[in-house]
Amino acid sequence: MADETVELLILPVRDVVLFPGVVLPIAVNRPRSTATAQEAVRTRSRIGFLLQRPGAPEDPGPDDLYRVGTVASIARFVTAPDGVHHLICHGEQRFEVSEFLASDPVVKARVVLRSDPDTASAEVEARALYLRDRAVEALQLLPQPPVELLGTIQSIKAPGALADLVISVTDAEAADKQQILETFDLAGRLDRVIGALSKRIEVLRLSRAIGEKTREALDERQREAVLREQLRQIRRELGEEPEGPALEVKELTEAIERAQMPQEAREHALRELRRLERMPESGGEHSMVRTYLDWLVALPWSALDPESLDIESARRALDADHFGLEKVKRRILEFLAVRKLNPEGRGPILCFVGPPGVGKTSLGQSIARAIGLKFVRVSLGGVHDEAEIRGHRRTYLGALPGNIIQALRRAGTRNPVLMLDEVDKLSASIQGDPYSALLEVLDPEQNATFRDNYIGLPFDLSKVLFICTANVLDSVPAPLRDRMELIELTGYTEEEKLEIARRYLVPRQLSANGLPSGRVQLSEEALRRIIADYTRESGVRSLERQIGAVLRSIAVGIASGHEGQAAVGPEDVARILGAPRYAGEIAMRTSVPGVATGLAWTPVGGDILFIESSRVPGSGRLILTGQLGEVMKESAQAAVTLVKGQAERLGVDPAGFDKVDLHIHVPAGAIPKDGPSAGVAIFTSLASLLSGRTVRSDVAMTGEISLRGLVLPVGGIKEKTVAAQRAGIRTVILPARNRRDYDEIPESARQRLQFIWAERIDDVLAAALEGAGARRAAAA
Repeated sequence: MADETVELLILPVRDVVLFPGVVLPIAVNRPRSTATAQEAVRTRSRIGFLLQRPGAPEDPGPDDLYRVGTVASIARFVTAPDGVHHLICHGEQRFEVSEFLASDPVVKARVVLRSDPDTASAEVEARALYLRDRAVEALQLLPQPPVELLGTIQSIKAPGALADLVISVTDAEAADKQQILETFDLAGRLDRVIGALSKRIEVLRLSRAIGEKTREALDERQREAVLREQLRQIRRELGEEPEGPALEVKELTEAIERAQMPQEAREHALRELRRLERMPESGGEHSMVRTYLDWLVALPWSALDPESLDIESARRALDADHFGLEKVKRRILEFLAVRKLNPEGRGPILCFVGPPGVGKTSLGQSIARAIGLKFVRVSLGGVHDEAEIRGHRRTYLGALPGNIIQALRRAGTRNPVLMLDEVDKLSASIQGDPYSALLEVLDPEQNATFRDNYIGLPFDLSKVLFICTANVLDSVPAPLRDRMELIELTGYTEEEKLEIARRYLVPRQLSANGLPSGRVQLSEEALRRIIADYTRESGVRSLERQIGAVLRSIAVGIASGHEGQAAVGPEDVARILGAPRYAGEIAMRTSVPGVATGLAWTPVGGDILFIESSRVPGSGRLILTGQLGEVMKESAQAAVTLVKGQAERLGVDPAGFDKVDLHIHVPAGAIPKDGPSAGVAIFTSLASLLSGRTVRSDVAMTGEISLRGLVLPVGGIKEKTVAAQRAGIRTVILPARNRRDYDEIPESARQRLQFIWAERIDDVLAAALEGAGARRAAAA
């Protein structure tokens, strides 16, 4: 057949060599290659595949490609979901590039099609016959010989086609395949393919020999295991001293008897021990059963520590460890008293709820110390797998019991104080819902027969004193909240923080920084300065860090020999800690009309927020900024409507609202805000703006409003009043229907704050606006 010159679309490929007569899938994801393939499909034309040279760039040029390739027809063009195009190509004929033609975006070349001769010499036929036999031998060395490929190779008559098919199914390097593709002489091509196939046959023979030796070694180990078992039985009949596996079984038997398990657990452990006895040590399941038995004998099935339920001793321990928290201490003492009078009773599950740093975890430690029990803590923050609570099933590799059983093993007793810390930080996932797993653990009616997936036996948790902690309960499901008695811990007042710092934080930081207590004196005024100007939190963690920073500065001077003794006063605090972080900005912010001070509740305690209002010429629009939630936006809309209804009483022309835009902004725009309790503050801010009277700088307020001008009750009164006291507020306006929460407010806040109980919005304006002549609502 004579050679023919044609123009072809050229598609460069990497690490793939297509041979004539072979069907091959090719992935295309480069822009130029994709355009070339789409053009070939659109025009139904053939396409030429050229292998690019090693080290070629991402977009290869003519010099980066080999000159010999294969012309092919595209049987199918498929685009995958990930955007990669896949071609099913059928190789038809070799070609050699004579010149590349300039074209964009596709690549074209003028090529010479090369065909194999129609007749073959005797030497070529002999080589083809030898190649066919070697190919069949190679396929039969495979673990599962491909029957269809065997039939195809035996049915091919043309020597060139046989050589192309055989080399295409081998795992030769792309460069070697390209060299064979470029060999137009049939005898030379067959010799190259025979050489490559011979190397592959040697590798397959060695692989089969290695596999047979491995099987023989496995058979030998099985024979050795049988003989060892027979030897163990002979030694047992002779009464010889056990050793090796026999000694291991004897030790486990004694450990099972010492563990004093319930009858069901003991029988199950002995059954597992008999299984272990029959297993060869080299078996994969031997170590799994041995680990399981180790867990069974290590659990405190019957170990109980004596409790010291001396109420006075417990009171002294709680007072020594914690300042304040009187209601919390009283409830803990009630709990211990009931436990003393009715030891067999099922007490409640306590849950301490409060902001970070108020002493929830340390309260659990104090309870354990007060009654003489061991304390173990399980951190649940970030747990999203049910197996972390209930354990994994033993069928899984590396399975372990859940955190509850592991904590009891660490405690070594069946009645420790077990603290489940950060119970509100659990989350459900595809691995299950940990909250659902806790339902059985924290139910006194069910946990006497708690069943861990790994242990697979009922374990009595009824003697465990469970204590949970959480910052907020919004994420805790209602069934789980129903199983716990909630004890709320609010933030500390300034006086309580001062006393905590003097009693606990300063001595602890002196010890942590290696400073003798007699060489450093931290004055009360200095502590007050740190509390007021450098911390604003419900707990005392930030306060302890600031005290530590002051003492470290003093430690540098003492360690350098520059100071013998040091007394830290308020003037030294600013020098060491820098400028105050929290300045008294309330008077400055509320010195102009349109700014009111509100009170907010956050997961870490109460806080103050400022409501700022402004008016600009416009068309009566309401503009809300500060990342407000939907409920807070509705409160602002209700406040605007109420202000319009009260316009004449405020001395404002009602017709003027259509000529101005009202803009309400709540600073700290990066923080999301929501809830109805800012309604009173928003209304007061608007009333101040429109009437031109400023809001008193020492007044803060909270409450929901109605369109009838009523002040409705809200939550978080205790946290909000503590935040107001901390910020230097003197008067707090609260809804009259929240008077029932007055007893929950800390005593120090009640003494320092004046409370205005507002029934209607008129009471709020009378108490909040400067120069208001209306009657002030009754103070508490």
